[in-house]
Amino acid sequence: MPDEPTAEPTPTPAPVVAAEATEPMPAWQELALQELGQRRDALTQEIRELEARREQISREISSSFSGQADAVARRLKGFQDYLVGALQDLAVAAEQVELVPQQVLVQPSVLDTARAAEAESVPPPVVPAAGQFGADASLIREQLTAFQGQPDFYADPWKLRRTLEPEGALSLENWFLDQGGRGAQPSSGSRSRNALMTAGAIAILGELYGDRFQTLVLAGQPERLGEWRRGLQDCLGLDREDFGPTSGIVLFERPDALIERADRLEERGELPFIVIDAAEQVVDIPILQFPLWLAFAPGPGELVTDDELY
Repeated sequence: MPDEPTAEPTPTPAPVVAAEATEPMPAWQELALQELGQRRDALTQEIRELEARREQISREISSSFSGQADAVARRLKGFQDYLVGALQDLAVAAEQVELVPQQVLVQPSVLDTARAAEAESVPPPVVPAAGQFGADASLIREQLTAFQGQPDFYADPWKLRRTLEPEGALSLENWFLDQGGRGAQPSSGSRSRNALMTAGAIAILGELYGDRFQTLVLAGQPERLGEWRRGLQDCLGLDREDFGPTSGIVLFERPDALIERADRLEERGELPFIVIDAAEQVVDIPILQFPLWLAFAPGPGELVTDDELY
């Protein structure tokens, strides 16, 4: 029986994956990997340098802080010893000081006796108490006389538009020329009359100083301040805009705020004119240091019957 033909084996194709794995890497991938490697090496080096720097700084702080602390402690101790010694020396010196000095009697000479006799024979010159208003006495009296005439209802603002009573004119003359613009005057018995007298003073001060002064009114209650505002507004022909921190008249309920405002005015070279209501029982001492202040002294029983009189 003849031999059957033998089938030849079919060659198996090579895997595609193995062929692709053996392909060379593109040039751009190799360049990117090189750059990433360089950056990693550079970052690693910087991290090592920073860690070394941190350890060095830590060693310097730990080594120098204790030494500095010791130096500061020694200086403080030396300064403390110095203060203790100085105070002890001061106490010893204070004990040795004579608080009551001995009086030295000096025998007057013949010339001194003769000069004293001559001074007694010559009458002393009369020194007016007007102070800063002595040179303006004629102007002040002229204004007060004009205020007692017919009222000028159409006068310019800040001019007196009402008639001043003779008692009020006399009080203002005494306040200007005898007290020098610093003192108390008897209250006229009502807040409106006191406002009229104050308006006369403001009008005269306006003639003397122009707009270089500001009126500060002190009254402890809003109702009293309202009466002052209405009275001054009527007597001087003012508007509500004339009452405020930047205007010609400022109203205060508390003396500390008034004193602070007066200090600021003097710092700017302006003149504060302080007016104290008759109902204020106490005048703060700092107010007395300012060159212009007018306090109304209440009459008998005026403080007790304040609600009735005002």
